[in-house]
Amino acid sequence: MENWESYVRKVVPYVPGEQPQESNQIKLNTNENPYPPAPGVVKALQEFQTDRLRLYPEPTCKVLVDAIAEYYHLKPEQVFVGVGSDDVLAMIFLTFFNAKTPIVFPDITYSFYDVWADMLRIPYEVKPLNAQFQICKEDYYGENGGVIFPNPNAPTGILMELSEIEDILEHNRDVIVVVDEAYIDFGGTSALPLIERYDNLLVVQTFSKSRSMAGMRIGYAMGNPKLIRYINDVKYSFNSYTMNQTALALGVEAIRDQAYFEETRQKVIATREWTKGELKKLGFSFGDSMSNFIFATHEKVPAKELFEALKREHIFVRYFASQERISNYLRISIGTQEEMETLIRFLTSYLQQEKA
Repeated sequence: MENWESYVRKVVPYVPGEQPQESNQIKLNTNENPYPPAPGVVKALQEFQTDRLRLYPEPTCKVLVDAIAEYYHLKPEQVFVGVGSDDVLAMIFLTFFNAKTPIVFPDITYSFYDVWADMLRIPYEVKPLNAQFQICKEDYYGENGGVIFPNPNAPTGILMELSEIEDILEHNRDVIVVVDEAYIDFGGTSALPLIERYDNLLVVQTFSKSRSMAGMRIGYAMGNPKLIRYINDVKYSFNSYTMNQTALALGVEAIRDQAYFEETRQKVIATREWTKGELKKLGFSFGDSMSNFIFATHEKVPAKELFEALKREHIFVRYFASQERISNYLRISIGTQEEMETLIRFLTSYLQQEKA
């Protein structure tokens, strides 16, 4: 080994979901919204003045911060905007998780939590989900350096009730608690109202799922102004211009169109509930997902076999081969009604052949 390699910060990298580029695919593997962005987003993009691209974007992201604050009835100083919720969460890790005691999060959750902790040399402990893949609130009562968990959780889709989240907050008054709500618009109640009572709470959301903007990379955190100031201090020390001109302009239009947001949100929910019923008929079992995906296992056919069979048909779902506890599950994103009907038709045919 060359001498310089001894100084390299070596990490085991996070592996993002596969992004196939086939023209005839049904892509149900990375939880994107199957419907296009709001009409106002399309119009703003068509009318965007490209001459603006020669200028740096406004570093405070004021237009988007103000739009988000207005939507949620917050003050602008309670909102932080970043390049997708991943970027926002990474800034939170950098800013707040600096204690010698370990931070805590579930054993089955986003795999980038432990990647960031390892990369930033943050001690951590994982708390096992119970047999029903639920977070056990009592596991988060002890001394720790911070708490983070998604709600609904991913990849399980299981929702934690607001009263349980508040109980965790009551037992963690002296550390930062982060509730990662990427999927909350598909069936849960946000923890956002709790930020007025708990000054150590940060609620993180994204435009990638319910607002159909995964390709634009917009995420945001909401909390008390002191927390937001601390995150901004780290952001400005790292990269003052995190959001580009187009993201700011299009993000404003996405959050303004409440009617379109509600229409597409309800479509996804309706299709999810229909798909649950059809999967049950085929012998699948799963928790009661409140997200835009279903985390399912079949009573007889291994997940790996189904994953490979679907892939041959250009239907892409997510398979977690390296995680033993969930290696027989598939995470199936909710597509359009037509796409999910195609999925069910194929699974019906394939499983009938397996019986023969």
